[in-house]
Amino acid sequence: MKDRFAAVALLTMLAAPATAAWTSAWAADPLGICLDEDRPPLSAHHKGKPDSGFDVLLAQAIADRMGRPLKIQWFESKLDEDSSPQLEANALLSDGRCSLIGGYALTTDSLVKPGVQTARLPDFAGATRDDRRRRVALGMLAPTRPYVYSPMTVVLGSKARERRIAEIGDLAGLRLAIESGSLGDAILMTFDKGKLIDNITHLVPGRDDLLGALNRGDYDATLIDLARYDAHRAAHPDTAITASGYYYPIGANRGYVGLGSDPALIEAVNKALADLVTEGKIAELGKQAGLTYLPPREPAILGDVWTKIIQR
Repeated sequence: MKDRFAAVALLTMLAAPATAAWTSAWAADPLGICLDEDRPPLSAHHKGKPDSGFDVLLAQAIADRMGRPLKIQWFESKLDEDSSPQLEANALLSDGRCSLIGGYALTTDSLVKPGVQTARLPDFAGATRDDRRRRVALGMLAPTRPYVYSPMTVVLGSKARERRIAEIGDLAGLRLAIESGSLGDAILMTFDKGKLIDNITHLVPGRDDLLGALNRGDYDATLIDLARYDAHRAAHPDTAITASGYYYPIGANRGYVGLGSDPALIEAVNKALADLVTEGKIAELGKQAGLTYLPPREPAILGDVWTKIIQR
C-alpha cells in the first residue's frame, strides 16, 4: 500500500512542473484583438503617431485583467455601400488574425449566421498579396456583454447652432446633408413618410467631406454617430459645428465579438468587463480618450433596426 501511495505521489510531483509550464504558456499567449485603424476616438493607428483611442485603452485593461500580453491586429474597414463589417469581422476571426474584434455594433443583424460560406479579408497590417485575394471559410460570431452605448446625434452647422432639437421633426426647414446608404440616411429619408426628403442632399461616403461641408456652412445639419462628432471636435478644436445634445432613440451598444467555438474566452472577457464596470474604469477610459461615454442600454443586442426606423 505504501508503495502505491509513493508511486502516486511521484507521478503527481512529476506532473506538477508540466502543469505549471502549460499554465504559464497560456498566460504568456498574447490576447489578439482586431481594431479598426481609423475610427477615432475609438481606435486609431497612423504611421509616426502612437496608437490611441478608447478601444485601445480598454483592450489593454482587458488583457491586464486576464494576465495576458496584448497584441492588436489593425485592419482597415472601407466606408462604402459594398462593405460588410459583419463578414470582415468574421473573416479576420476565422482566419486566426485575432481572437476578438473590438468596438463591434451589437445588433441581431450583425450576429446572425452568415449568408455565405466564405468571405474576403479586409486590408490589415501585414497583409500579403495572397491575403488580399483568398477567401476564408466563416464561423459563427459570439458577442460579449456590451461596454459602451453608441447613439446617433444631430450635429448643427454655424447658421443653425441655436436651433433646439428635441426630435427629428425639429429639423424641418433646415438644409440637411447625409451620406448615402448610412443609417442616418434611412432615418431622415423615412421620417414621417418622407417629410424631410426635399431638404436632404446625399453625399458619397469616402469621397465627400460631410462634416467639412457642414463646417463651411454649405448645410445646416446632419445625423451621425456620436463618436464621429467627438473625433471631429478633437481634430478641429475651432470647428464651427456643434452637437445639438439630441440622441436618436434607437442606438446600438458596442462590445467584443469572438467565435462561438471559443466560449471560454467570451466568459473570461465578460468577467473582466464586469470588474471594470464595477470599479468605474470603463467610463474613466472613455473620458481619457475624448469619447462622450454613455453606458450600455437595454436591450443589450438591438433588434431589427430597419423595421424600428420605418415604423417610427
